Formats: sequence, C-alpha cells, structure tokens
Amino acid sequence: MIDLKRQVWRRLSHARDPSQAVSLAQALCLLSPSIVIFLSDVAVRGTRMAHFGATEWGRYALSFLVSVLFWATLLRAAALSQRPARWAYSALFLVFFTLAGGGQHYFFQQFNVYINRHVAQYATDFTESVVNQIRADLLNYLKFKLPALGAAAVMLWLARRSVQAGTKRSSRHHLAAAFAGGLALAVPNQSTQTQASMPDMLYMEAVGEMYKTQLGFGKHSFMQRPGLRHSKAVPRLRASKARERNVVLVVLESVRKDATCTTYDAACKTTPYTNALFPQRIALPQLRALDSCTIVSMAVLYAGIAPSASREDLHEWPLLFDYARAAGYTTALLTSQNLMFGNMALWLKHLNVDHLLSGLDVDPEAHVDLGAPERDFTERAIPIVRQLRSPYFLVIQLSNGHYPYLVDERGPQPFAPSTTSKAPQHNAQFFNHYQNAVHQQDQHLARLLKEVRAAPGGDNTVVVYTSDHGEAFREHDQMGHTFSLYDEELLVPGFIDAPSGTLSQEEAQALHTNAQHFITHPDLTATVLDLLGLWQLDEMRPFRSKMLGRSLLSDMDEQALFPMTNCAEIWSCAFENWGVLQGNYKLQAREWDADYRCFDLARDPFEQHDLGPTACGPLRKAAQRWFPRLPGRNR
Repeated sequence: MIDLKRQVWRRLSHARDPSQAVSLAQALCLLSPSIVIFLSDVAVRGTRMAHFGATEWGRYALSFLVSVLFWATLLRAAALSQRPARWAYSALFLVFFTLAGGGQHYFFQQFNVYINRHVAQYATDFTESVVNQIRADLLNYLKFKLPALGAAAVMLWLARRSVQAGTKRSSRHHLAAAFAGGLALAVPNQSTQTQASMPDMLYMEAVGEMYKTQLGFGKHSFMQRPGLRHSKAVPRLRASKARERNVVLVVLESVRKDATCTTYDAACKTTPYTNALFPQRIALPQLRALDSCTIVSMAVLYAGIAPSASREDLHEWPLLFDYARAAGYTTALLTSQNLMFGNMALWLKHLNVDHLLSGLDVDPEAHVDLGAPERDFTERAIPIVRQLRSPYFLVIQLSNGHYPYLVDERGPQPFAPSTTSKAPQHNAQFFNHYQNAVHQQDQHLARLLKEVRAAPGGDNTVVVYTSDHGEAFREHDQMGHTFSLYDEELLVPGFIDAPSGTLSQEEAQALHTNAQHFITHPDLTATVLDLLGLWQLDEMRPFRSKMLGRSLLSDMDEQALFPMTNCAEIWSCAFENWGVLQGNYKLQAREWDADYRCFDLARDPFEQHDLGPTACGPLRKAAQRWFPRLPGRNR
C-alpha cells in the first residue's frame, strides 16, 4: 500500500514537472509565426478561402507545414546559436517575417492578390519602378511593415527565453535552418489561380524565383519586353483627300474617362483648359483601350493590331508614323515619358519621325514612371511645334498622370483634401491627388495645343485625344492598372476636334453618328489613317489585313470582335487576364476568377452584375480561339 502511494506521488510529481510547461512554451513559441500568418490570412481573404476545395486545402496544409519548419528552425537557430551566428539568424528572421508578413498584406491591399513567383519573374528588371512606388506611399507601406517587424521582435524575444538546448549541446540547428530555408525557397506554392498557399510561402517562393532568374535558371522567356523593331516597308503613298490635313494625336497616361471632360462643360473642373480650348469637339463617350498597360497600348494604338498579336507582328507591323512618312507628311513624337522604362527606347529606336523629343531630353534624370515634369517638357516642345511643316502628323504623349501622379506644389490643386496615401480609408483623398495631377497636366497640354492652333496651318489641324488606359481606385478591389480589364482601367477619355472645313459633309455626319458607338483604340488608328487620307488606299490593303479598327469617318460594323489582354508578346503580365469585347458586351477573366465574367456595359456600366459566361456565348467562342485556356491555368 505504501509502495502504491509512492508510485502515485511520483507520477503526480512528474506531471507537475516544470519541464513539461517549458516544452509547451517552446512549441507555442516556435509555432507562433505560422499561426500569426495563418490568422492574418484568414482575416484578409477568409471569404475567398471558404471556397477552397479539398485539393486547395491539401496544398494549403502542405504549405503550412513548410512554413512551420522554416520559421521554427530559424527561430531556434536565433535562440541557440553563439554570436555572431545568433545575430545573423535574428536579422534573417526579422527581415523575412517583416517582408513576408507585412509586405504580403500591403501588396494584397493594393492588388487584391499576394505576391507570387510570377510577380518576381515580372518585376526583376524594373526594381527602380518598385522602389519609386514604395517611396511615394511610404507611410501606408510602413503601416504594414512596422507591426510585422514588432511582432517578429516579440517572437524573437520570447524564443530566446523559452527555447532551450538539449542536454548535449549541438549545432544541428544550423543544418536544420539551412535545409528549411532552401525548402521554403524551392518548394512550388503557386498552384492555381486560387493561391491556395500560406502567403509567407508564396513570398519565399517568389524570392527563390527572383534569384533563379537572375542567376540564369528562371523562366526568362516569361519576361517579355520590347526588342529592337524594324517596320515592314511601306510603299510610297499618295493621300486621297483633295485638301491635306494636319493630324495631332494626344495620348495621356493612366487617365480614366471620369477624370476628364470629354464633352464640353462650361463648369468643367477636371480638365478645364482643353475644355475651353475645344468647345466644338466631338466626344467619344464609349472609347476603350484593349489593355491597361502603356507599352501594349502604344503598340495597339500605333499599329492598330491586337494586343494578342505575335511578337513578330508587334515588332514589324508598320506604325502610324511609317504610313504618314510614306505619304510625305512631316512626322514628330513629343513625349514626356522616360523611354528607358521597359525598353521603349529600343522599341522606338528606328521610329520614322523627323522630330523626336523625350523626357530624357528634357531631364537626364527623369523619373522612370512619371517622366520629365511637363511644365519643363512644354517649354522644350513649343519650339518644335512652331517649326513643323504642313502637312504633318504629330503625336503628343504625356506621362505625368502615371502613379505616383506628379502634382507640382506651384500649380493649381482644386481637388481637396488630397493625400498620397493609398490606404483604403484615404481612397477619396488619394483620388483627389490623382485628379490634381490630371488637372495640372491638362494645363500644360492646353498650352501646347494653343501653339498648334496658332501655328501656320492650325485651322487645318484635327486633334484626336485619348489616354493609353485608365486607372483603378478599388472599384473592383484593385489599385492602379495592368491587373484587370474592368472599365476603370479600360474606359478612356476620347474626343476629336475638327475645325470647320477639315471634314467633308459625309465624314462629319459619319463621325457624329459613330461617336456614340462602343469603339476601341484600333478604331482611332483607322480614323487617324483616314484623316491622313490613307485608310482607303489599295496600297493599304495588305496592312489592313491585321488591323482591327474601323474608321469613324465612314460606316462601321458594330459587331466587330476585339481581344483584350495585358499579357502580350511585347510585355509580360504579373497576373494573367484576358477577354473579348463586342459592342456593349464584355467577356473577361482574371487569374483568380473561376470562370469568365460577362457584362452588359450599356445596362451595367459599373460592371456589378455578372451575367454568366453563357450570356456572352459568341464572345466565349472567340475567346477560346484567341486564348485556349482560362487565365492562371497550366501557366
């Protein structure tokens, strides 16, 4: 009986052994990074995760195990190693947790999706652009990074006080940390469009992909960029119009339709300067780009071909400048853009122009995204405009409307209050900041276009006005552009100002009728060529074969089909998205959409009611021809 009591006492004593509590504390401490990230993931995209199937949850569970292994071994090494290894492991833990935790949630706030290996492949060659964007939104960026850094510091502090070595001190944690780190960098986590993985492991995979790409082992073919282009030869052309016209094509950057006054409005606040300059202009209220990426848009607008065209065609199909020069027009491109961005200087190296002014000519240190300040650019551009010989074709491309949106403190800022913060709660004020940038850009543009009108031949000059694409402000949970094909990114401002006598009666009547139709950038290409007197020429027939557009100066086929995509052979996309546009019907899908979405833009201009892909039957068949798979599948 006494022996039995002693045995029970020993067992109870063992159960109260503090070592058990220590072991539990160690386990919780080592698990805490993965648990914190999982809970934050649920908070951010719990509704999306609720639709995961068994396969997705299986992949997620595996990524959770890799996450536990990575963070636990790194924390253990930081707690048990001797100096200086302890400090090295501690620094690695703090940096990686801050970037993988806080950085992922910052990215999700902007784009409604996490960073993955595709972003790493896409972004490795314009680091300067990424740095500029973070700098412009630094306070909002720090709101995500500092809490993550603080949490990492607390977990590291707890680990150093709770994690203990075994009775035999060992350096195995070095090997374990190295193995877990390699596993986190190498194990594929981006499976399907659902991103069914822990966000920290998606980030680690992206880091691994970035280094593989830089070392020559990644998918370089994924990162399509413009190369050196050589336009196909265009035979000598003779304009068919009895009276030659000058044509000016204005292309803004990232300016959405509702940030401008395309129709004359005496009370216009957004773009009052061009509004006053062109009171008789003809608005194009349903003009859309076929993509929301500058370089792709310029290829589509200049060449008139599809964004889904082959890389060969995107580097060989003649541009508007080629046709104009072949017809004897003086040609000029005045752009505030920094042409070093995305190899544009290489793509435009053999551009068929008599006059070229770029942002780098104005400022050798021009901002990679914004280009040169357009106040200074205008000063340099005016003398060129004054010396143009009629007939001429001129393109004015302005880039200060690109994020982070240039607002000169010396200029007017009618939209208040404004902020540079991209935080969701500041969305209205951030949109004001954007509108102030567009407002100031309009001031400089109007000054330049006044010179066009005042120069010899100004009363015989037709101005065609648009933007390369729009800009999203969380209408469908995204910011900026290139990530979707919703109208906030595609619906662009458009108008044509043709002074009296520059159009025939038939052309003017057709333009007034067609201006109300659903039209696209390739239609503007065809219209510009028609204004130049070239569109209908027999010599143009071989070149029209791949051009999608219809001239607004003649009868139009309203049932034309247009492919849409930001994933072109001239510019890769971080997240796949494509679709088809026909009149007022749009079929589109993003990488994380389960299927195509169909919208009737006439009845549902804000694209809130998905009609289902069957409602866009003909468009879906066309999409299957242009894009054999849904975005994100088997990538």
